[in-house]
This record gives sequence, structure tokens and C-alpha cells, in this order.
Amino acid sequence: MINYEQDFYGWTQEQAGLLRAGRLADLDIENLIEEVETMGRSEKRALESSLTVLLVHLLKWQYQPVRRGRSWELTIKTQRINFMKVLRDNPGLKPSLDQVMTDAYQMATINAAQETGLDENSFPASCPWSLLEATNQDFYPE
Repeated sequence: MINYEQDFYGWTQEQAGLLRAGRLADLDIENLIEEVETMGRSEKRALESSLTVLLVHLLKWQYQPVRRGRSWELTIKTQRINFMKVLRDNPGLKPSLDQVMTDAYQMATINAAQETGLDENSFPASCPWSLLEATNQDFYPE
């Protein structure tokens, strides 16, 4: 048996081989459970990260209109596509969307304040846009 902590890649390959061979009794169940749970959390973080970047740029778009440019517009488009792709590939995340939106907006206000130089209190306490608006390719706040 390959040691999980000494050769993670080798361990993953060994575990995959054991699964393919149907040798379930030989599996490292404890570490497999941990890794499967970690993969799920990783997908949720990817969804939240895309939404955070999107919300930061929507806030900048609305609160610094004189600085709007092609770069911000392309970032908004890219993050909308990334968000929808992660959600499409992981429909099990749909029940968590309200919490993801809340957490992403909280981080977005901090990041937007850092990037714009505006005070965090310049932004609404809760997200001024619905998830549907924020992810709509035609929506840009004024």
C-alpha cells in the first residue's frame, strides 16, 4: 500500500486501481472520504470565487463609472461564464446559492473597497442585485 501522506499522487492512482478491480476491502476508506469531501468543498469555493470577482467588478462598474473600461467589462463577462459553468457542472450546489451569494458579496465589498479606495460603507450592506441579475450577460448596473 502506498502511503497517503508520503506520495499523494501514487496513492490516488493506487486507490483508483483498487476501485477498478473491485477490491473494496483494500481501499483506504478514511482518506478517500476526506478527499471526496474536499473535492466538493473545492467546487463550492470555485463557484463562490467566480461570484466574488464578478460582484467586485459590478460594484466597481456602478461606483466608479468614470473608470469603466473594456478590462472590467471582459472580467464581468468571463466571471459570469465561469460561474455558470461551475454551477452547470455541479447542480448539487444550487441549494447553497443564497449562502454563496451572501458570502461572495461580503468578500466583494471588502475587495472592492481595497481596489477602489472607497470605504466599505460606501457599498450597500447586502447585495443590491439578485443572482439572476448579476449573472445575466446583458446586465450592467448604472
